[in-house]
Amino acid sequence: MFKLAFFDAKSYDKPGFDRGIAGTDVKIKYFDTRLNEDTVSLARGFNGVCVFVSDTVSAPVVEKLVEYGVQVLLLRCAGFNNVDLAACEGRLPIFRVPAYSPYAVAEHAMAMLLTINRRTHKAYIRTKDFNFSLAGLEGFDLHGKTVGIIGTGKIGRIFARICNGFGMEILAYDKFPDASTGLNYVNLDEIFRRSDILSLHCPLTEETFHIVDAAAIAQMKKGVTILNTSRGALVDTDALIEGIKERRIGAACLDVYEEEGDLFYEDYSGHIVEDDTLVRLIAMPNVLVTSHQAFLTQEALGNIAQTTLDNLRAFRAGAPNPQTQVCLNR
Repeated sequence: MFKLAFFDAKSYDKPGFDRGIAGTDVKIKYFDTRLNEDTVSLARGFNGVCVFVSDTVSAPVVEKLVEYGVQVLLLRCAGFNNVDLAACEGRLPIFRVPAYSPYAVAEHAMAMLLTINRRTHKAYIRTKDFNFSLAGLEGFDLHGKTVGIIGTGKIGRIFARICNGFGMEILAYDKFPDASTGLNYVNLDEIFRRSDILSLHCPLTEETFHIVDAAAIAQMKKGVTILNTSRGALVDTDALIEGIKERRIGAACLDVYEEEGDLFYEDYSGHIVEDDTLVRLIAMPNVLVTSHQAFLTQEALGNIAQTTLDNLRAFRAGAPNPQTQVCLNR
């Protein structure tokens, strides 16, 4: 029997994983709590641990997991910025889900753009009160606008195709540009200077931390719309707020937030939220915040479960997939 500790479990996670382990020797214990230094003791006695973006796999957590005899760390997400890779090297193999549904994230980015631009969220609230005034609902045509896409992996390329369907001019930036995409690659300064809409689709690394900062915002067109469906810390939140106050930034759509760890995925509707920065963002009329839900489609959830369990089977068979194993010797 292979025992798997599953942290930060949500109701929508369980059906796919339960179907995937039916008839196997894998037993999953679902924990509602997130993995961190205070909860790592729950992993004692388990062969493997499964975590999500909101779990903290720091060096002290890794030390405990190794001490408990945990054999493998399964990430049911693409990013691994929440894992101390150096602490895991040579001691705890890591596997991820690099492409659960790039369509889900790209489509959510466009949904947010359309919503903030055409004010459909505000129109919906008005008409529920039988207020049919159009005052304040003016948007702009996406057709003919320039969209800058930072990160042209699967999600970024799909978002580019969606934008192309709207008749937008597309500029792209990637540390490793792919000529086969046919995209118009330019440098970051040109992306910032020319884009009417800027969409972030890159991983969070030391190089991309605060890639949108005060200096970047200062180069941008007045009225630019910024979309972030990747990782919160790609954007310097304080600089973003200043850019909005100065009317440099026309709108911001954030599915991720720099300090989302203790807030997103939970219901705080009956509480006073003490994060003044997030409260300030949500209160701004030209900011749209969703709670890291871009991945949340039926197809994506199914793919996450299948790939995670495929990773586990491959690991146990001694034949892991190099596309899903996190390489520590980069």
